[in-house]
Amino acid sequence: MDTGGPVSELGFVLALGIGLSLGFFGGGGSILTVPLLVYVFGLPPKEAIASSLLVVASASGSAALQHGRAGNLRPRVALVFGAAGMVGAYVGALLAAFIDGRVLLLLFAAMMGLTGLAMWRGRSARANRAPREGATRKLVLQGLVVGSFTGLVGAGGGFLIVPALVLWAGLPMPTAIGTSLLVIVLNSVAGFAGHVAHVRIDPALVVAVAGCAVAGSFAGSLLTRLVEPSSLRRAFAGFVLVMAAVILVREGNLVLQTGGEALPRTLPQVLFALAMLGIGIVAGRASHGFRAADESSFEHGEGSGI
Repeated sequence: MDTGGPVSELGFVLALGIGLSLGFFGGGGSILTVPLLVYVFGLPPKEAIASSLLVVASASGSAALQHGRAGNLRPRVALVFGAAGMVGAYVGALLAAFIDGRVLLLLFAAMMGLTGLAMWRGRSARANRAPREGATRKLVLQGLVVGSFTGLVGAGGGFLIVPALVLWAGLPMPTAIGTSLLVIVLNSVAGFAGHVAHVRIDPALVVAVAGCAVAGSFAGSLLTRLVEPSSLRRAFAGFVLVMAAVILVREGNLVLQTGGEALPRTLPQVLFALAMLGIGIVAGRASHGFRAADESSFEHGEGSGI
């Protein structure tokens, strides 16, 4: 790994921002990892996605420890959600081998857009709610959905995990945020295990970027004592939305170039198309249920997951 150039130095400074966002907003940072690795460090999309999973796991693990010390972590709930997520993440990572890297970037940009919108709108939840009937089954289903996206495009999916933990497991918002970080660690490790079979990474680069992200997460936690996160949440959400738009514009010519060739033809492609349709339906139903539930406003100062 060559770390002597100005581009590398800029990349490591931006990697601090990944952790800073995580520590300050309680999430949101890892959604910037893949663009950083692709557009600053120049990695191919699939290598960037695989590498980002290790960075995400490291930064999320650091943040989860900080939340655990504050008592905002439920390991048993995380294991239920995370066990299903690990299966989805591993399968999603294997499926990524059959998909063009630019298509993966377009999917990632869509995930960025959803994350940005979730952060812009904030969170509402009712604290100390008892788990709902059938909560375990619904957590397992949601875990499979989120895990598949984590393995496929390298995004943590916290904006889906946190509402599920609040709605189905009855966790208060701060505890749901801390627990979601442990779920993301499990999903990211499983996703990387699926990618490593067909993608090579630069271990030195991953360690360096992950180290910067972890350091940034501690700095972000300290910053919350000086600045109210809710005052900057929408500014960060706007930045994420702009980044998503940039990626869509930059990579969107793939759609125009491929046209009909992009339609699913082989069995893996058909299965992938059906899986994406199912994920969209499930995620939409979960989001609608979360908004429609009779919940009082809890705390809007948090981020929307990494």
